[in-house]
Amino acid sequence: QVQLVESGGGLVQAGDSLILSCAASGRALSIYTVSWFRQAPGREREFLGGINWGGGVTRYGDSVKGRTTISRDDAKGTVYLHMSSLKPEDTAVYFCAARSGSYVVVGQEEYDKWGQGTQVTVSS
Repeated sequence: QVQLVESGGGLVQAGDSLILSCAASGRALSIYTVSWFRQAPGREREFLGGINWGGGVTRYGDSVKGRTTISRDDAKGTVYLHMSSLKPEDTAVYFCAARSGSYVVVGQEEYDKWGQGTQVTVSS
């Protein structure tokens, strides 16, 4: 069973960039498709994007497309989320999640392994 731990969150300024990491332990991350979600207070969890287990396919949510890149380094057992041009509305808890299938899917119910999340706060 794989365990996921997110890191890299914190307080940033509007317009800044950040890189979040999702590190895996317990089992090789390379066999999983991994996606990022976020949840702001009072809002539903939102799909941001994901990368398939081979690393050849990425998919992004409309709200972050064009300013987000997801990549993976399977040798390090880590998936990264790079987001630029941050806005106060990007403030949320960011989660990574993994699934055994080979496709990046939007529905959070398709993911059965989740990290605890990392808080990102963007100040104006």
